[in-house]
Amino acid sequence: MARRASFYIGVIVLLCICLFPFFIMLMTAFKGSEEAISRNQTFFPKDWTLQHFIDIFNPAIFPYLHYLQNSFIVSVTASVISVGIAIFGAYALSRLNFRGRLAINASFYTVYMFSGILLVVPLFKVIAGLGLYDTKTSLIIVMIVQTLPTAILMLNSYFETIPKDLEEAAKIDGLNRVKVIFYIIIPLSFTGIVSVFVYCFMVAWNDFLFASIFFSGAENFTLPVGLYALFSTPDYVWGRMMAASIITALPVVIMYAISENLIKGNVTDGGVKG
Repeated sequence: MARRASFYIGVIVLLCICLFPFFIMLMTAFKGSEEAISRNQTFFPKDWTLQHFIDIFNPAIFPYLHYLQNSFIVSVTASVISVGIAIFGAYALSRLNFRGRLAINASFYTVYMFSGILLVVPLFKVIAGLGLYDTKTSLIIVMIVQTLPTAILMLNSYFETIPKDLEEAAKIDGLNRVKVIFYIIIPLSFTGIVSVFVYCFMVAWNDFLFASIFFSGAENFTLPVGLYALFSTPDYVWGRMMAASIITALPVVIMYAISENLIKGNVTDGGVKG
């Protein structure tokens, strides 16, 4: 009993430590401008206000919706392309026997050995050489490069769990490999594909490093770069920054919650059917 109580107390303490910065961010978003920078800080606002949430949607103060649109275009496009390529790449690595297959499989682990900053110079030379600097296409390409190895690795592990007998039965019924992927592999791997899509989306959505390097004009800024740019404007206010940060985090939180429910639902259905 004492061990269980200690466990739950430890979990609660850990949660409080992890969630405290988000709590402060949320409360600051509801405080007035003067109260947010006052020396006598309180946990809860003395006067609750929604003005900061209204301000960030005012194009005269901050082009939040434009940056939001750019982030969605880059994140969704890069994620769809990355997952699409990863499905065929992972299937080839999990099902086909060809020379260098094991070496390619092992090489994906080397991706984790290098940080993104090491890829900046070579990627910049490629993007500049293609004439794509300061375009959304440049960041989409970079995000595909960043997420594709991990996407293939994750889907490869997922495809390995699908019995090969199902594919053999489908081939006897006349399906070729492409049809097997669309009619057998993808439906059975739907939750895994959703998880990989969410991962790719999160990486692209939260990217600051590459977006800050490959964009020079505010027209193509995504939300992380746009929020950083807001720091250097006369309209910089803590409450607005916190409000914009909260709204920016919502799409990722919603996508994660939906994918988690899908995975849990699939596991439950699978258990019932089994």
